[in-house]
Amino acid sequence: MNELAVELRHIVKKFPGVVANKDVSLKARRGEVHALVGENGAGKSTVMKVLYGMQRPDAGEILVDGQQVRFRTPAEAIAAGIGMVHQHFMLADNFTVLENVILGSEPTKHGRIDTAAARARILEMAAAYGLDIDPDAMVENLGVGERQRVEILKVLYRGAKILIFDEPTAVLVPQEVDELFAALQGLRAEGLSVIFISHKLDEVLRVADNVTVLRHGQTVAEVAADSVTAQDLAELMVGAELPTAPPRSTVPHERVVLSLQGITVGGQGTRDLLHDVSFEIRAGEVVGIAGVEGNGQHELIDAIIGLAPCQGTIVYNGTDISRFSVARRRDSGMGLIPEDRQREALLMGSALWENRMLGHQRSAPVARHGVLQLKAVKADAAVIMREYDVRAPGPETPAHALSGGNQQKFIVGREMSRQPSLLLASHPTRGVDVGAQAAIWEELRKARDAGMAILLISADLEELMAMSDVIKVMLRGRISGTFDPQRTTLEQLGVAMTVASA
Repeated sequence: MNELAVELRHIVKKFPGVVANKDVSLKARRGEVHALVGENGAGKSTVMKVLYGMQRPDAGEILVDGQQVRFRTPAEAIAAGIGMVHQHFMLADNFTVLENVILGSEPTKHGRIDTAAARARILEMAAAYGLDIDPDAMVENLGVGERQRVEILKVLYRGAKILIFDEPTAVLVPQEVDELFAALQGLRAEGLSVIFISHKLDEVLRVADNVTVLRHGQTVAEVAADSVTAQDLAELMVGAELPTAPPRSTVPHERVVLSLQGITVGGQGTRDLLHDVSFEIRAGEVVGIAGVEGNGQHELIDAIIGLAPCQGTIVYNGTDISRFSVARRRDSGMGLIPEDRQREALLMGSALWENRMLGHQRSAPVARHGVLQLKAVKADAAVIMREYDVRAPGPETPAHALSGGNQQKFIVGREMSRQPSLLLASHPTRGVDVGAQAAIWEELRKARDAGMAILLISADLEELMAMSDVIKVMLRGRISGTFDPQRTTLEQLGVAMTVASA
């Protein structure tokens, strides 16, 4: 049996009003991909932050290469050979890719930072691991998928021997997942240890050697990946079977809710970020958008909601809203689930009841005759928490105290509570467990059956196939293909998303 690279013994971590880790133990060996799974709020990210020195445990032990350690900072963990790719990226937006990657580990030559050497090394790693990125690009201009690549490059650049990946495939197409898994197996073959956190249980079984399962902050099982099924893991995590999408029982209406005609969003260079995009969404219809991150999906949402100036015509429920403000579009019945919950959907330091008001400040139950109804807001926030199983002490809890999945469930509940006629849903189940995913899917299906029009953008192609009536592929800012999910394979979609001739 391989030697232990890292061992966690009975880790306890408490926050005000929340016990994130009650009793977590984990053993990861050299030359092993070790998966860590659990429902939202089970304590996965917290215990990894403890290992990485971002949080100090209240009890328990950490051993690296058989030696007990107590990391006070991430710098100490990095020095011990531990690297972490976070679910929520830790990047400086006003720095370039190169500056972010080398930050804290700058190569020098004659007393100056050797940017040429750094650029060469970054390009070499990017090519080796299929992490295509421009070292001179500003991070603030990157999409979610590109930001993740920067985070992975940061870890590889520092030569970590124990690598923690938190939901690394969330924004990848099938071909890119294959490339990442090939890279992980290469690291494994070199004797490195990989801790792989994911909600995608089929991927866990495909890439992992062993799996540790957490439930309610405790380790409930450690199993060999080849000895269990995805259903076994799901039952260990949440006591339920994996969600499946039943056949739809209704058909879309004839009434067009949203019509886009020639929508174009200009870029800084010669190529438009979005070019001549036209399609319709009918009442009771889900139009799915597939595409590698950074191919115009973000700009599409921004154009529809009014955040990005655009050419073309947007007709919503029969009215040309091309010149409407964001507030007026929201007030007319548009719901929005943004792609990045922490940057675009939440005030992380504010209470949940305050976050309940965002985007709904002028409508009931938040306001009446222009006056905020704080008592009603707090009560409604509590209703959302109960109906969407948002696990937190109460509406006064700040958003940053919730796990990523619970933050997502709150956002979905907030937007659905208004029963919009059009929902712009960008990655609505990103970072949530199988139970929460099933609940969100069910809410979207019920809303669709009741006549809601839904634009669904997702990096999870299986989600798009299960939920969509039609799937449109975006490539380089254009609609490059339209597919019937009943007659299309994941591989066909993946090719269309990456091949210019699609």
